[in-house]
Amino acid sequence: MDGVFKALADGSRRRLLDSLNTRNGQSLRELCAGLEMTRQSVSKHLAVLEAANLVTTLWRGREKLHYLNAEPINAIADRWINQYDRARVHALADLKRALEQAPMAEREFVYTTFINTTPERLWQAITDPAFTSRYWGVIFETDWQPGSEMVWVANGARIADPAQVVLEAEPYRRLSFTWHSFTPEFAKAYEMDPAEVAKLAEEPRSRVSFEIEPRGGTVRLTVVHEGFAPDSPLLDSIGEGWSELLSSLKTLLETGEPLPQGGPERQDDPERQDEPEPAARPAAVAT
Repeated sequence: MDGVFKALADGSRRRLLDSLNTRNGQSLRELCAGLEMTRQSVSKHLAVLEAANLVTTLWRGREKLHYLNAEPINAIADRWINQYDRARVHALADLKRALEQAPMAEREFVYTTFINTTPERLWQAITDPAFTSRYWGVIFETDWQPGSEMVWVANGARIADPAQVVLEAEPYRRLSFTWHSFTPEFAKAYEMDPAEVAKLAEEPRSRVSFEIEPRGGTVRLTVVHEGFAPDSPLLDSIGEGWSELLSSLKTLLETGEPLPQGGPERQDDPERQDEPEPAARPAAVAT
C-alpha cells in the first residue's frame, strides 16, 4: 500500500484523479488539455498512478484510455476504516466513494484487481458453479461457447432469455457475455420493487467482459461492464456491487473462503450478528 499513499501524496496526481472522476475514460491528450502540465509530466504521473493500481488503462482501437480504479482504495478501507473512528477518516471514505461511483456522463464501469492465483484457477472461479455460487450467489447454465445461451439461476429465480448469450470465450484470457434480463421473477427473488425492475428492463442490454492477464506470480483481472443508456439507473447501482463481488472473489481464491455476507461492519457489530441475513443482490443491482 506504500505505492498508493505515495501516489496520493502528490497534488498533481490527485488532480489527474479528479479529472478522471469528472469524466472517466480519457486519453493522454484529453488529460493534458485540462492540466497545466507538459505531456511528459502527465505521462510520468499516470505511470505512478497505474503502478499503484489507482488508474487502469484499456485500448480502444489505437487510443489508450485511462480509468479510475477503486480496488486499492477498497483495500485501504477494509484494512483501516472499520477499525477507527470514521469521523477521523472521512476524507479517505469520500475518496473511496468517489472512485466507486461511475460518473454520470460515462456509460461503462471499469475495475482492475490483482489476485494471487493462476489464470486457470481464475477462469474456473468465473465459470464453475461451484465457485460462482459461493462469492456471487449465481449459477450459470451454459457450455461457455461463443453464441451459446446462458441461464442465470440466482436466489431461487431462473432467468432465461435468448438474448442472454456468451459473446467471447478464450479460456484463461478473456470472457464476455450479455447481462441478464430483469424479470418479475427476479424482482420477487430479491424482494425488489416491481416498478424499479420494470424500469431496469426498459434499458438496452449491457454486457460484461473479464480480461485475464498473468503478471509474474499474480493475475491482473480487469472487469468492464458497458453498453448502458445515458443516465442509466443500472450503471448508477453497479459500482459498489461489483467492488464487493470482486473483493469476495479475490478473497476466495487467496484464502479459500469468500468475504462474509453482509460486510465487515455487520461482522464487527455483536448486536447485528444474530440478525437474519438478507437475500444478497447480484452485482448489477447492489446499492
